[in-house]
Amino acid sequence: MRGTAWLIGGALAMGASGAPWALSQAPAAPAADSARTLVSRLELERYKATIKGLTQFGDRRQGTERNRKAVDWIEAQLKSYGCPTERLEYEFNPPAPDPAAAQTPRPPVNPVARAVGGGRPRGRRTPTGVNNDPLKQPDEKLRALNSEPTTPGARELVYCTKVGTSRPDEMYIVGAHMDGHGWGEAANDDGSGTALVMELARVFSSPDVQTERTIRFALWNNEETGLNGAAAYVAQRKGLQGKEDPPGSGRYPEPRWLGMLQHDMMLFDHGMPRADGTMNPEQRPEADVNIEFQSNSRMAAESQKLAWFLHAANAEYATDYPAQVGPHMTNTDSTPFMDEVAAVSLRENERGVHVGSGWDPHWHQPTDVYATFSDKDFMLGLNAAQTTLSGVAQLTGAKLKK
Repeated sequence: MRGTAWLIGGALAMGASGAPWALSQAPAAPAADSARTLVSRLELERYKATIKGLTQFGDRRQGTERNRKAVDWIEAQLKSYGCPTERLEYEFNPPAPDPAAAQTPRPPVNPVARAVGGGRPRGRRTPTGVNNDPLKQPDEKLRALNSEPTTPGARELVYCTKVGTSRPDEMYIVGAHMDGHGWGEAANDDGSGTALVMELARVFSSPDVQTERTIRFALWNNEETGLNGAAAYVAQRKGLQGKEDPPGSGRYPEPRWLGMLQHDMMLFDHGMPRADGTMNPEQRPEADVNIEFQSNSRMAAESQKLAWFLHAANAEYATDYPAQVGPHMTNTDSTPFMDEVAAVSLRENERGVHVGSGWDPHWHQPTDVYATFSDKDFMLGLNAAQTTLSGVAQLTGAKLKK
């Protein structure tokens, strides 16, 4: 296996053992060998089927019955894998819209400029935004499914946990958001990331797999309203880290966080819009998995090392697509974690400059439906799953029982 590398002061460095010295939980050789077997258990058709299953609930907009049914469905799938589930409850009560403000013209907002650390766009850009017009959805059945408006109040998100054998008090969090909007099926944003996390939960929950450290698989809610579900998790649970409950039981309801890995839009890498605003219908030859950390976060140094660790895992275990590392993680559910623990985001393109500049014309649009994407698109998402699975397998000391 190739050694794991990372950047220090702009130069490439490597520990003597081939693992980052700052990641004290770096793997031993047996875990690396197990990673290859675990990666082989990821299947394209299963990944596609899980995304397809999520699309039966339309865009899964938060605060709707279709969203609640999707949470129930996700939980049932996780339980069927043998991954014990829990729910986090919180309230979402945004202020009512101000009718007077709605009548006041406002200048257009540059979503990239608003996104902290999102990079600086240059050259021609294609406007992006959220579709709020139901008539732009030509599928009458899907339009009807998505017609229930959101209401404020109680919210829930579901997660499941693989408890570590020798270090149950230390944990990696693997996440994606299950809600969407835009009057489509939210197949890519973020059915693709949700299915990825669910597939990792399935593989790690196999009876013959054990990990030294704990892994939590979290499916956030309310991402589209401002990362509210992930923020509620951090607010409610960061103070519980590493506390044995009850004392002497060896049980840790919230193990100490070692890293948070988010997955948000995994499928569409067709390049920038053409001069006339149209898109290449084919995947670009340079398609890759973007691994981002936030350069101005409190944990930037540790996050960068985690990103390069995953980059090396991709080089060794991903079958079709390479990865690249960037410093502009923004507008995703790893953001509430980034000042608490090493946090990274995996996605199809850089969130700020690329997605914000029209590289994905289906983002928050009625065209974000399962039928839009090709097998090459789905394979890109599967390679992101291979990247995270192999990295987390090594970091948690995953082994196969004999």
